[in-house]
Amino acid sequence: MQVLTAVAQVLIVVAVLAATHRPLGDHVARVLSSPRHLRLERAGYRLMRVDPDADQRWSTYLLSLLGFSLASVLLLFGLARLQDRLPLDVGAPSMDPAGAWNVAVSFVTNTNWQWYSGETAAGHLLQMTGLTVQNFVSAAVGIAVMAALARGFARSGERGRVGNFWSDLVRSTVRVLLPLAVLAAIALIAGGVIQNLHAHTDVTTLTGGTQAALGGPVASQEAIKELGTNGGGFFNANSAHPFENPTPWTNVLEVVLLLLVPFALPRTFGVLVGDKRQGTAIAATMGGLWATSVALLTWAEMAGPGLVPQAAGGAMEGKEVRFGEAASALFAASTTGTSTGAVNAMHDSLTAPGGGAALVNMLLGEVAPGGVGSGVYGMVVLAIVAVFLAGLMVGRTPEYLGKKLARPEITLVALSVLTMPAVVLVGGALAITLPAGLAGIQEPGAHGLSEVMYALASAGNNNGSAFGGLSTGTPFYETLLGMAMLIGRFVPIALVLALAGRLASARRVPATAGTLPTHTPVFVGLLVTVTLVVVGLTFVPVLSLGPVVESLS
Repeated sequence: MQVLTAVAQVLIVVAVLAATHRPLGDHVARVLSSPRHLRLERAGYRLMRVDPDADQRWSTYLLSLLGFSLASVLLLFGLARLQDRLPLDVGAPSMDPAGAWNVAVSFVTNTNWQWYSGETAAGHLLQMTGLTVQNFVSAAVGIAVMAALARGFARSGERGRVGNFWSDLVRSTVRVLLPLAVLAAIALIAGGVIQNLHAHTDVTTLTGGTQAALGGPVASQEAIKELGTNGGGFFNANSAHPFENPTPWTNVLEVVLLLLVPFALPRTFGVLVGDKRQGTAIAATMGGLWATSVALLTWAEMAGPGLVPQAAGGAMEGKEVRFGEAASALFAASTTGTSTGAVNAMHDSLTAPGGGAALVNMLLGEVAPGGVGSGVYGMVVLAIVAVFLAGLMVGRTPEYLGKKLARPEITLVALSVLTMPAVVLVGGALAITLPAGLAGIQEPGAHGLSEVMYALASAGNNNGSAFGGLSTGTPFYETLLGMAMLIGRFVPIALVLALAGRLASARRVPATAGTLPTHTPVFVGLLVTVTLVVVGLTFVPVLSLGPVVESLS
């Protein structure tokens, strides 16, 4: 029966994603290429005092993005520091400077790492005007960068012009994310997710005692939390909390929501570059990796009692009874395969192979299917690596989507691929060698190392989920993980935009008999191999010392 339930849930998710892939992907492409501006959008441009029709060079596009992100960090930092003096604080205190900085960086980088308990440390105003707003715009930034890269391939001799950041940002928010979030919030409210402005209410428990239950605008935040691959929960238990995710069918809905946009954007990319088959190849690669992850995690958790006989309750430890092992595994594979980081179970209580699979999902660069926008441009970078390696084998100058790839382009791609491993491994080395880092590790041995590496992988890949056994609410980890989030988010963005600028300046070359087809099943297999080998092999030593040793013991 459990096996049938697991298969049924996966089939429902796949069916919805297949049905929405084409219409949603085409809609996003039309939004990003439309010459019209809505009245609401024009009002926003006037407020920001920007020209939405200016075609920006990649460097100007990048500066606009960084300036907007810096302003967002400062605003969110101020709200966190002053929330006890603002309305709707519901008794939440002001956050300390290190904690406020970590929160601001976390939500602006689409990571949504939470060192705090949402119901005790964040008031309603901070949740609505700070965190939820960043859930929208940080996801829109990812879509904007993907659009800029697509224009780089589609244009020829444009002197590095890749579009307008402000137009891409506003359109992605107003025409894509906001309508989807409204529909998703209504569905979640219908499923029992709360939506109000109540403070704490005393309720009578089953044992006859009383408990203070916090209300709040949960459904509106939950919708964009999943749609924007954000993951920051209104409550500390995140999507395991009954106010955020009350029933098995809302759980399946939330899995669909966090995969919906990432799996539609490959279609958008294909439309924008003028070859829909390229988008199909990227989507197929992402889908294959995601399905493999779901299968491995489901096997690990449903076989849990045999894998971890010493654990109380077997693989149900840390899971909600209303979901069970299969639904928890599906959610875990999807939330770490994207950059969402929301959880409906404690990942620290996953079996050793299950936790290792979740960790590997992030260490691959979260391209299966990755974050909103970031998954596509991350996979395109790996596709360029695959084309380059194939070119080396036959002695040809590599080409991808009609653009020759010379040393400058390959250098940018190599730096982008190496950024995340450098962040994770250097950060992990600091955490396990410095006294302040060691003080946060509660469990010694292989699992303690897994906790540290999971935290750095989560921050460096802008995921936000965690193994709960690591104490990260300290100045050391707040600073270290904050730096990992910044570097892991903005360095690859800068490199991808520089790549887009060079591609936009280059002339398109016609395909010849020697051009490697990049839309075939053979190339999909090559891209999967490159993803696993080029990225995955980097972390084999640390995975061997962590999840592998723990599994064998």
